[in-house]
Amino acid sequence: MDPVENPYSPGAGSPPPELAGRDRIREQVRVAIARIRVGNAAKSVLMVGLRGVGKTVLLDQMRSDAERTGIHTIRIEAPENRSLPAILAPQLRLALLRLSHVEAAKNLATRGLRALAGFAKALKFQYHDIEVGLDFEAEAGLADNGDLEGDLTALLEQVGAAAKSAGTAVVLFIDELQYLQEDQFAALISALHRCAQARLPVTVVGAGLPQLLALAGNAKSYAERLFDFPQIGALDPHHPRQGFVLDCHTATWAVLGGISPRGGILNSRTLSSGSGTLSRLRA
Repeated sequence: MDPVENPYSPGAGSPPPELAGRDRIREQVRVAIARIRVGNAAKSVLMVGLRGVGKTVLLDQMRSDAERTGIHTIRIEAPENRSLPAILAPQLRLALLRLSHVEAAKNLATRGLRALAGFAKALKFQYHDIEVGLDFEAEAGLADNGDLEGDLTALLEQVGAAAKSAGTAVVLFIDELQYLQEDQFAALISALHRCAQARLPVTVVGAGLPQLLALAGNAKSYAERLFDFPQIGALDPHHPRQGFVLDCHTATWAVLGGISPRGGILNSRTLSSGSGTLSRLRA
């Protein structure tokens, strides 16, 4: 097989040719986002699993699913050496700028950008790594108290109000959540809680290692009522057998747990039996 045409490309977060066996969790997230968009309550979703089970690929696919329905999304990865305000502020700015192009949301999005200016300036003394372009002057008293929990709540409320006026939602897709500091995670949880109480269309879809469960519980005791924590692991044995076939010029590739739908012969070893990886099939 020509290595250029080989669709099997293992790697950290590299998407497979076809995402199989994850329909249930994708539907759960789709429904949750659709509910908050129309003002109904829904839990945020934080996926938990070991490295290599496909959390990042799934997170990116869910983001693509959401954007196809007109949802405004933010995609960030929580690194070990940066603060939540530093990674969140630039992406919230972009979301608010996009919302400002919607006539019905323009004024609220502009106020959100003013809130962001106050947020960044007030917290710069505590979180020195905050770097964000400021499009408007801060509004006194709006997200500028220098307290992360209160200011992030006020900022996300403004984001949610703009999204609501635009008839959409803002979804934060956050990978590697286990790297957040506990106090910063607590601030995010508190802000999401307030948005949920006010029926504002802001939510999080996240992913992290198993210690994320303990981190969330320690950060806020009510986290289990605000989030669902679906476990992402190896596919059930029957999922690879449902399979798919991809035509790649002269070769056909299948994920079938060793079973050919055309009566063909699998002439290379199964790379990871029953786990949804690819084996070459000649029809």
